[in-house]
Amino acid sequence: MRELLLDTPRVFKSLLEPARYKGAWGGRGSGKSHHFAEALIEQCLIERGTRAVCIREVQRTLKESSKRLIEDKLAGLGLTTADGFKVFNETIQTPGDGIITFSGMQDHTAESIKSLEGFRIAWCEEAQTLSARSLSLLRPTIREENSELWFSWNPRRRTDAVDAMLRGDEIPTGAVVVRANWSDNPFFPAVLEQERVDCLRLQPDQYEHVWEGGYATVLVGAYYASDLARATAEGRISKVATDPHLPIRLFVDIGGTGARSDAYAMWAAQFVGREVRVLDYYEAVGQSLGVHLEWMRSRGYSPARAQVVLPHDGETHDRVIDVSYESAFRAAGYDVTVIPNQGRGAVKSRIEAARRVFSACWFHEPTTSAGVAALGWYHEKRDEARGVGLGPEHDWSSHGADAFGLAAICAEQAFAQDARRPEERGNWREKLAARNRASAQAA
Repeated sequence: MRELLLDTPRVFKSLLEPARYKGAWGGRGSGKSHHFAEALIEQCLIERGTRAVCIREVQRTLKESSKRLIEDKLAGLGLTTADGFKVFNETIQTPGDGIITFSGMQDHTAESIKSLEGFRIAWCEEAQTLSARSLSLLRPTIREENSELWFSWNPRRRTDAVDAMLRGDEIPTGAVVVRANWSDNPFFPAVLEQERVDCLRLQPDQYEHVWEGGYATVLVGAYYASDLARATAEGRISKVATDPHLPIRLFVDIGGTGARSDAYAMWAAQFVGREVRVLDYYEAVGQSLGVHLEWMRSRGYSPARAQVVLPHDGETHDRVIDVSYESAFRAAGYDVTVIPNQGRGAVKSRIEAARRVFSACWFHEPTTSAGVAALGWYHEKRDEARGVGLGPEHDWSSHGADAFGLAAICAEQAFAQDARRPEERGNWREKLAARNRASAQAA
């Protein structure tokens, strides 16, 4: 048997031991793919007859697979047909009549995936694109004794299937998962170092995701990409204290409730002088108003402490219990403000207001990260053929962004009010107390 002398970077050492699940995640230039390609070749030499499959979610051509990388590794290691390796158009033969194949999970059905039964190793490259369906098909299929599933990926979203499986609260028993970035690669090339430095300088909003393995919280071309980059650079996404003497305002975007509902989003914020302290974020899908109210109470946002701000459709009826959102919140004891319909151009107005106010915003990162991710993803839908924008893309990020835009409009109004004489400003606590007294007398 030919013995390989591979210089494995320290970060990958733990992946050399047997394990059912092995994962390496991180940014560009870490050497993740190179490690797994070399490890696969070495395994084929050690264990003759190894059957392995290299997998991506979508693989239209072999050019999109890891086949070329493995071929280059074989050439670099001087391994030829004399060592049992023979490269064909679609497969690679390995010692002892073993084989390496290449497959796209999107092309598989519950029946066709059975063709991979008997394979000892499955390496999933670009695993962040794997769907939950693909993982559910693959995991029970690779079931030979001592079989292993390998995953290499640059994280995209916290909810991606591979992240939920290997970086969630409960990972599979015996899984070995490492984080690997450019700084862990002793062979990091100079040309990539220049690319990294340029990205940090020219695209700071993308740097954390591309090079450090952070989640893609900012989409290229997103409305608030540059604003979030500045907020990050200025340390305004960190930890923010609540002012106990000021009300908390809850800004809501209504997506309905119940089984037919769209997402429901809510930001908690305080206006402190010329600052917007963004304290909390909540979103839910298919839940009743009762669930939203329970979350508010669990966070300490009681009627005595918080106000609710609704968009113009807050006067419309809930799809399940046939009461308006406004009346439901008032019945729960909350002071409610409904922002009038701004008519055509309302979405644009919210976006412009948010951009104007963003420099005054401070985000409490531990409780607003999901909302910040929504702001970073909120982007324009485009007609690429005509090269024109079609307005905001309505997706998972829209409701959080709309609620934030509502907060921005209210913040500008509050800033304008603050500029007035003190006697003209009004007192929220006095107004609320007067309302409570009136309600008690009426009862």
